[in-house]
Amino acid sequence: MFLKELTELSGVSGYEYEVRNYIKNKLKEIDCEYYIDKLGNVIAHNKGRKNKTIMVAAHMDEVGLIVRQIDSKGLIKFEAVGGIDQRVLNSKVVLVGDNKIPGVIGSKAVHLMSKEERGKSLPIDKLYIDIGTDSKEETEKLVSIGDYVSFKSDYVEFGDNMIKGKALDDRVGCSILLELLSMKLDADFYGVFTVMEEVGLRGAETAAYQLEPDLGIVLEGTVSADMPEVEDYYKTTIIGKGAALSIMDNATVYDIDVVREVAKIAEDNNIQYQYRTSGAGGNDAGAIHKTKKGAKVVSISIPCRYIHSSVSVASKNDYENVLRLTKEVILENQKGD
Repeated sequence: MFLKELTELSGVSGYEYEVRNYIKNKLKEIDCEYYIDKLGNVIAHNKGRKNKTIMVAAHMDEVGLIVRQIDSKGLIKFEAVGGIDQRVLNSKVVLVGDNKIPGVIGSKAVHLMSKEERGKSLPIDKLYIDIGTDSKEETEKLVSIGDYVSFKSDYVEFGDNMIKGKALDDRVGCSILLELLSMKLDADFYGVFTVMEEVGLRGAETAAYQLEPDLGIVLEGTVSADMPEVEDYYKTTIIGKGAALSIMDNATVYDIDVVREVAKIAEDNNIQYQYRTSGAGGNDAGAIHKTKKGAKVVSISIPCRYIHSSVSVASKNDYENVLRLTKEVILENQKGD
């Protein structure tokens, strides 16, 4: 499992180079053929028996922030990159720019807030990043407009086979895809590590245009809703219940026959799975399935709590189920007639 190293890298959408360099080095170690396209996708090729063209996708990018202004006191104003949960930004530790300057997201202290302001989620324009300087000139020695900002959160294993870390969406998918490529399966597939999924599925669109897959398999960290305040019928996925198969989301209506074929593969191989029952969100399947002549797609996801924030939680058991299921789906689809 490559997850610890992957989650501790910075890779905000559009600036995935740290993650890309790590993946390139791992592909060289396992002697896997690959190339980088103009947008920055890493497209690896596992050669083997071929019945159809299969594209297995996992996105390298994570939600984060970007520097837009430095004020006279040296505080940094920023914008969100991707769909961040703004409620959790205040007081988080972040790393700014290539040199990873440490900072803290701050706001007016609660003691200074009006009665109306207290207890409310603060919008981004009321927040700033404090890197410990006291003037614009001092901050500008360390930070520039356009620098990317990522959350700082260590990878930790805890509880009953659980893991916590930042960017599990979608470093879980990247780790699984690296494991699949390491296996050297006798089944042909392209492993595509995509860019800019969080800002519009951009890398997946250009990669699918190049490969023209018959089948796209999207590996994703998806929202888990197993919280006590959520009614049972809203619990789209539950941690520990296995690989999550999507029925539909905001970007894709999945071919139900393909989804059921994958479910049967799971059952035949005693792999735990569940259905992702919410129609919210979206992933790279939304771009892959409608590129050129189109493709069949399936999304196999790992449920993650607290997604699109500074830290997420997932189950290693779910990770293993997604790995096993994806392997069997690839093998089954390359059997031929």
